[in-house]
Amino acid sequence: MKTNRYLICFLTIASLLTTLSCSLTTLAADLTSPTVDETKVALAVAATESAAKNAVQEDPTKQVLALEATKNAESATQLANADQQKSAEATKQADSATQAVIDAAAQTQLAQPTISPTPDMTDKIKHAKILVYEDTQDIGNWITEALDGMDVEYTHVGDASGNFMKNLDSSIQWDLIIVGAESRSSIQGEFWDVINRKMIMSKTALIAEVWYLKDLGGGKIRNVMTNCGISYQSNWPLAESIFWTEPDHPLFTAFNTAMPLINYNRYWTDTGGDFVRLIPGSTAHIVAGAYQKHNTDYGLITVCMDGRMVFQTFSNHDFHHDDVVKLWQNYIVYTLTNHFNATGQ
Repeated sequence: MKTNRYLICFLTIASLLTTLSCSLTTLAADLTSPTVDETKVALAVAATESAAKNAVQEDPTKQVLALEATKNAESATQLANADQQKSAEATKQADSATQAVIDAAAQTQLAQPTISPTPDMTDKIKHAKILVYEDTQDIGNWITEALDGMDVEYTHVGDASGNFMKNLDSSIQWDLIIVGAESRSSIQGEFWDVINRKMIMSKTALIAEVWYLKDLGGGKIRNVMTNCGISYQSNWPLAESIFWTEPDHPLFTAFNTAMPLINYNRYWTDTGGDFVRLIPGSTAHIVAGAYQKHNTDYGLITVCMDGRMVFQTFSNHDFHHDDVVKLWQNYIVYTLTNHFNATGQ
């Protein structure tokens, strides 16, 4: 019995030793193998190193592209600045040119003495037979104002075209006929036949504000224009600055010193008037126009018929009142002086 007990004890101890050996073996294996966290860290490090390596490889290319983009942007900025400088310089030059025209005109006009008619001529002008058609009573009769400022006698028919024709075709020997036709609708056709006849037969003076030549289609006004030595050139879309092409012409110094109509104040927005040009063999003078150095075309004020006719192809009311009134007073003195000199009256 004792022997059996000893045997059982031995076997039990042997079994325990075997189990302990297996556990120790497993523990040793666990201690020598990497953990899951270590694997993740290693993978993360590897990924970071790989990314860093790739980044190192890509950085030079990106830097080159970035530098190129920066250079392009700087070039574009320099070009934009250059364009702005050119634009500013062009504006400055244009302003300087305009001011130079104004200054030159002012100096020329100041250098010209104001011409006053002789006492005898002044008396003739004061009592001249002047017939006036003016259709701007709703916006201001500036021609009448010019006459009133000179204290001269005249017959004013307003916009009554029938009354105008009645006076035109009468036995009165008019010294000066004034047509202020700013409405562009009434004075056409046979009116110009009568006016043309009086200018030729009686050496009657004429001042015509006619800025609708394109609407007349040539018509009977063509005879007046041909005798003047001009023809229709083209329409003037909108009123702008008008320059004297002959700044020392007596038309701008007789009675008043008339400055170029640099400043405008558009009343009519559908058209500014008409340009005229000289026809071959013309003795007319384009004394004012759209360009300072054009004296054969782009005309807006023409003097002809030995100074007895002034042909204005723009509207009075597109410019400043005082400038226009002074200019018209010069028209009146100039044409009447030449009329009386031609007739010997």
